[in-house]
Amino acid sequence: MNGRDKFERFRFVLYFFSKIFKFFPKFICNLLWHCSMPFNGMLSKSLRYVLLKAKAYSIGDNVSIGANTIIKHWENLSCGDNVSIHEFCMIDCDGKITIGNNVSIAHATSLVAANHTWNDISNPIKYNPITKIGITIKDDVWIGCGTRILDGVVINNRSIVAAGAVVNKEVAANSLVGGVPAKIIKKI
Repeated sequence: MNGRDKFERFRFVLYFFSKIFKFFPKFICNLLWHCSMPFNGMLSKSLRYVLLKAKAYSIGDNVSIGANTIIKHWENLSCGDNVSIHEFCMIDCDGKITIGNNVSIAHATSLVAANHTWNDISNPIKYNPITKIGITIKDDVWIGCGTRILDGVVINNRSIVAAGAVVNKEVAANSLVGGVPAKIIKKI
């Protein structure tokens, strides 16, 4: 039985618990998230899904979050249906992150929706203002392992980001990108 079939089978239970967790304080949800982090079984993934469904801006059906994945500022995360975020990912939703349908994000990937500025030379860079443009990943996207996606990036439909790429600008639809910084390798 694949993940979509399992989700359909337990949809009512998952939705029921997500409604209950909406009333839990954020610190309890964070504690439960951290308790489930080291585990990758169905129960742990279900708990992470229910917590996200309760606290994130919008979470679709059949969203799988792998073990040891950190998601900061859940309230700025929007996620479509059939999304898998694999182990050891870092999702920093300081700015809004929108993930479409049928997206696979491989392990050890970082999405950082904020960026430091350096215009005020009277302050160290770390104390300069931060921009929060956000990240948009549209439908039918595959992001390879160890990828870094930076603030302001839009990855358009049916695209592939090669493993280890650093994406700092828009990715055209139907393209394979890779490298540091990421550039088009070919159209698909």
